[in-house]
Amino acid sequence: MFVIRCGINQATSKTNVSKIIVITDSIHAAKRIFDPSSHPFQNQSVAILEDLRHFFSKDLNNSIKFWECPSHLNWHLHKAVNIETKAFNLTLAYPCKISWDYNKKSECDDISNIWKMMFQASDGKGKQFLDLLDDNSNTIEPSYVKGGFWL
Repeated sequence: MFVIRCGINQATSKTNVSKIIVITDSIHAAKRIFDPSSHPFQNQSVAILEDLRHFFSKDLNNSIKFWECPSHLNWHLHKAVNIETKAFNLTLAYPCKISWDYNKKSECDDISNIWKMMFQASDGKGKQFLDLLDDNSNTIEPSYVKGGFWL
């Protein structure tokens, strides 16, 4: 779904494109774009639909088609794209593992702070909910350990 999103985004950002043809070997994923129910690809769907909304609002004659081309058909263009895609070397913007760990910790700290504020402001605090004090009458604070939160 992400690859379809990138392709549609690139095509819709060009001014001289009026027809888009998405050729995919997973047409079931492409069908999910137009599925309004909740599903794991919904974030991708929303971004694709936003791009398509702008695309169609530029000109009523703009169009998009989805073609299914299973990889077992050995279509030469499918093979070329497959080879090129697998040969793509991603250059990370922040290749350092430490910066990834920092971003993850920062995200978890933000969640932890939100939890603390919610617990302190909660009317249900102490009423069949969560005792915020440990055995020594110290406040229990969520903390981040690699892999998840601990109380």
